[in-house]
Parts: sequence; structure tokens; C-alpha cells
Amino acid sequence: MPVTPRRTLVHRPSGVEIRRVRANGIDLNVALAGEGPAVLLLHGFPHTWQLWTDILDGLAGQYRLIAPDLRGTGASTRAVDGYDAGTLATDAEALLDALGESSVAVVGIDAGTPPAFLLAMRRPGLVRQLVVMESLLGTLPGAEEFLAHGAPWWFGFHAVPGLAETVLIGHEAQYIDWFLNAGSLGEGVDPAVRDAFVRAYTGTEALRCACSYYRALPTSAAQIKEATSTGRLTVPTMAIGAHPVGGALEQQLRPFTDHLVGHIIEDCGHIIPLHRPERLLSLLEPFLASAGPSVEPRAGSW
Repeated sequence: MPVTPRRTLVHRPSGVEIRRVRANGIDLNVALAGEGPAVLLLHGFPHTWQLWTDILDGLAGQYRLIAPDLRGTGASTRAVDGYDAGTLATDAEALLDALGESSVAVVGIDAGTPPAFLLAMRRPGLVRQLVVMESLLGTLPGAEEFLAHGAPWWFGFHAVPGLAETVLIGHEAQYIDWFLNAGSLGEGVDPAVRDAFVRAYTGTEALRCACSYYRALPTSAAQIKEATSTGRLTVPTMAIGAHPVGGALEQQLRPFTDHLVGHIIEDCGHIIPLHRPERLLSLLEPFLASAGPSVEPRAGSW
């Protein structure tokens, strides 16, 4: 049975409503802001919905922004299983249905990218646009240069059942700080957001759920491979890279994506929405406002 998470105080920007929504058998903690066409924001590790704080402020005047804590993270249900991309995509679909949304732009980063991608592949009538950032799509070709020296070290560490959630107890803050500093090229993030992330990933259950995303990577990779072997990505898509993923995600997408634009944000770390939110908004705003596949097909740098 799912385990009910401990509730914690969170840093919340003005105009954001926090709601618990039942979706796909679990309770998702969801931040909602603004009115207009729906935009679903899917975070990665080690984040919560607060990764999108500046993006919520920047887009709330034009869109209804939906930013859940993904399964097992933040104040969402600490589920026993279901951390593969396919189940996470079903979570997102059920959330949108519960909120009454029949058309949505989906934005995913890091661990939020594979479920965002699978949702767009499965439900092109629901997903009108897709934005994916700083992640890889399973073992699809195109990421060979990025993976030339192997996957990042924490992938193997997190994948070992029971290890990380045992050895990291009591050191969660230092561990999260490493990712936030590396992901911002040493510049760090807002202290209130940092503290919220540390709280969200402190404790055995929180760490188990976080590591479950990595333990489910083989399943997620198989789901992605199957989806791309039987269909194409038909919705207008934008791939955004920074450091360290760069253009690898765009290269993975290009062979089977009908309408793709790629950008690399220079001098930007992995956690783009916190490190360079103004540059991200300068890409998101025209893309979300566009009618669809008329975006430029060539990559650019910002």
C-alpha cells in the first residue's frame, strides 16, 4: 500500500494554490497558478514543484500552470512502485483528467522528460506541444558522445537496491547541495528553494522513492524503445540543452520527431529553470504562443 508522506512547510511564490489530487491510485501534491491554456511542468531529481518557481511567476499571466510533485517526491504519495516512465506518464494523464484539462503543453526536465515524452507519444490529441530538457531518452541512439565515458556516477549508486537510502541518512543536505551546486555551475540556488528540496529528500522513504526512478531506468528504456519503434512523435517539440547534456537529447529525438526545434543555453547548468530562468522563459514564451509546427527546425544557442 502507498505510504502517506510527512507534510512539511514549503516555500511558495505568490499566487500559487497547493492542492492534493487523486490520480492513478495515488495522491499528488500539485501547485497551480494562473489561468488560460494548460501547461504541465514535470520536475526531476532532486527537485519538487518548486523547481518551477520563476517559471510560474513568468507564465501565470497567460497560462494555467500545473506543477505536481512527482510520484514519491515532495508531499506526493511515497508509492511502493510505479517509478518507470510509463506509469509516471499515466500519473500525469490521470492528473490532467482530474483537473478537467483536455489540451496541454507538457514541459519536462531530467527525470520528468521520459514521462513527458511518453505522454506525448501516447496522447497526441491531448498534448499540443512538448518541451524537454537536460535528459536522455533511454538507450536511443544520439547520446554516444555524452555517454563516451559512461553514465554519471550517481546512476549506478542510486540503482543498487537499499544502498543510497542507507548510507545517505544524516547527510541528505550535503548530498542535495552537491547536485544544486553542480547544476548551477557553482552559483547555487535560492536558499528557500534549496531548503525545500533538502526537506523533500530527507529520510529513508524519501531517498528510497528518489532512487526508485533510477532502479526503474531499464523498464523506462524498454518503454521508450517500444514507443519509438511503433510510432512517431507528431506534436511540435522543443529540446533544450545546457551543461552537461547539451545537444544529446535533440539528437535522440530528431530521427522520429516530425516538428523539432533545438536550443542550447550557454553558460547554464543542468537545473535550467533555477539557474537561467529568464533565458528559459525567452524560449518558452514564443514556443508556447506559436500555432504549432511553424517553429524553426534548426538548433540555436542562447
